[in-house]
Amino acid sequence: MNSEEGLRVEDLVVRYGEVVAVDGVNLKIGAGEIVALLGPSGCGKSTLLRAIAGLLPIGSGSVAWNGDDLAGVPVHRRGFGLMFQDHALFPHRNVAENVGFGLRMQGISRPERTKRVAELVELVGLAGLGERTVGTLSGGQAQRVALARAVAPQPSLLLLDEPLGSLDRALRDRLVGEIRTVVVELGLTAVHVTHDHDEAMSVADHLALMDGGMITRVGPVASLLSDPVDVGTAQALGVDSVWSVAADSRGRAVTPFGEVEGLRPDTAAVLIRPEDVRISETGVAVTVTSARRRDGAWLLTCALAGGAEIVARSTERVVEGTEVLVSVDLDNVSLLV
Repeated sequence: MNSEEGLRVEDLVVRYGEVVAVDGVNLKIGAGEIVALLGPSGCGKSTLLRAIAGLLPIGSGSVAWNGDDLAGVPVHRRGFGLMFQDHALFPHRNVAENVGFGLRMQGISRPERTKRVAELVELVGLAGLGERTVGTLSGGQAQRVALARAVAPQPSLLLLDEPLGSLDRALRDRLVGEIRTVVVELGLTAVHVTHDHDEAMSVADHLALMDGGMITRVGPVASLLSDPVDVGTAQALGVDSVWSVAADSRGRAVTPFGEVEGLRPDTAAVLIRPEDVRISETGVAVTVTSARRRDGAWLLTCALAGGAEIVARSTERVVEGTEVLVSVDLDNVSLLV
């Protein structure tokens, strides 16, 4: 891949009056990559996305695509696809007309539009619904139409701003996988804004963590999860079982599950991964408070007597309220500063 291919944001600053919403952001996204901007509400991620799209003026810095500076290039000339939480469908047009709108603006012939729309409607799971009016669609169906409309003109970059934020948890979990499938199948480059770490890790190849208008960490999902380095990153990723510790003069600390050794003086916490927590015949007594599926296994949230929680990975579901014993492999903890 040419080093200039894809998106490059350099020293970007965006202000709302005196408020700095995006503060000196640098970000590079290669062609074909899916990156999630992950962070709490108000951290600047949607502002960054809209500045990339050209919807907001930038105070300083630059946004470039394939090496070309986009300063002065209007939204409709950037060739980017946009999808927002409110989907903003045209209420007076049916599903097929909404999906084909961008193609018509490009001057694509009617036969080609019809063919392309049919392919996309099927791709997003709405085959046979092309003639339906958008007002009769469910929230999930409307978001599928919005996705198909955004990708129909074959955008060079797809920008998704909290696209699933208005949907319930179960529907979000289902649709996030469908978004990734569509983006990958079409070979698109995409930026997906979300405050939900599960959603970010399900859709993206790389994460860019934001806080206070700045990007604090960037990296592949697996790398950040395996080595979050600091407590703030672990919390942003929603990593389970982060335990505060204080190392003694010999680099040791006591946890409810035993003694941890080899701590550095700057160690503030240890990360205990679910796969290192096992339900066993001996160990610490806990109560299972919730069970959720992930990657073909069950993640069991377990409460200790004092109210603290730890997450165990299990091949079988355990009913909420059940008391069990858990043991922890403390040799595999990660040290966090």
